[in-house]
Amino acid sequence: MGPKTTKVYETLRAWLASSKYAPGDKLPSERALVEELGIGRTALRQVLARLVAEGALEVRGRSSYRVPGAVSVERPEGLAPWRIHGERDLYDNRWVKLQLWDVEPPGMERFEHHVVRLHHVAVTAVLDDQDRVLMMWRYRFVPRQFGWELPGGIVDEGEEPADAALREVVEETGWRPKSLEHVVTYQPMVGMVDSPHEIFVGYGAEKVGEPTDSEEAAHIEWVPLADIPGLMARSELMGSGTLVALLHVLANRGKQGATAAH
Repeated sequence: MGPKTTKVYETLRAWLASSKYAPGDKLPSERALVEELGIGRTALRQVLARLVAEGALEVRGRSSYRVPGAVSVERPEGLAPWRIHGERDLYDNRWVKLQLWDVEPPGMERFEHHVVRLHHVAVTAVLDDQDRVLMMWRYRFVPRQFGWELPGGIVDEGEEPADAALREVVEETGWRPKSLEHVVTYQPMVGMVDSPHEIFVGYGAEKVGEPTDSEEAAHIEWVPLADIPGLMARSELMGSGTLVALLHVLANRGKQGATAAH
């Protein structure tokens, strides 16, 4: 892609990442996009084809482009949530808080349930144009093993998750993603632990320096996406954030039959 085509590609990527279009929404016609973006139809189709290959768009009909993710299943109604009557701290420091919550499930007696509160974190899978993902090889003393992880870390108080994701990639790897797309927010141990995880996918990257947090990564490498299933089978992918992000990348890559890299 030339500079102008790349700029249009990045503009469309930014639109999709900013939720300008919701899952299932239809993009404007090619004619409207050509006029709004100031690009030729052939170059526009090249950009749209790339976004389809990456799983960011899907084609409906001959030339109707939609944002994927629309669902047909409806949310059940008429179900009552648990009542929370109170909570008390058992242990609290800057890293972890242990509490007892006084809860009452519908139709059941009240009881106390342990709850562990951890930090809000952001994890990012950064992809390049050679079908590779930026990863760190590091030691985790709790499972007592080395493994591959994606860059990520704590979202500071008042910080936007996307800003934290970008900051952590730069601090831990020395690479800066050219764009970020939010994938999902999830809880890794939803039954007892409160620790929101924000998953992002970054596209393209430039080297801006050396890692500033030497404890985080013993070794940094661009790992081929083709190696991910094998690393998973060998239990060398560490942490739920790494697994969720990479499974998302592979699912979209496989669905489209094309690379998800930029």
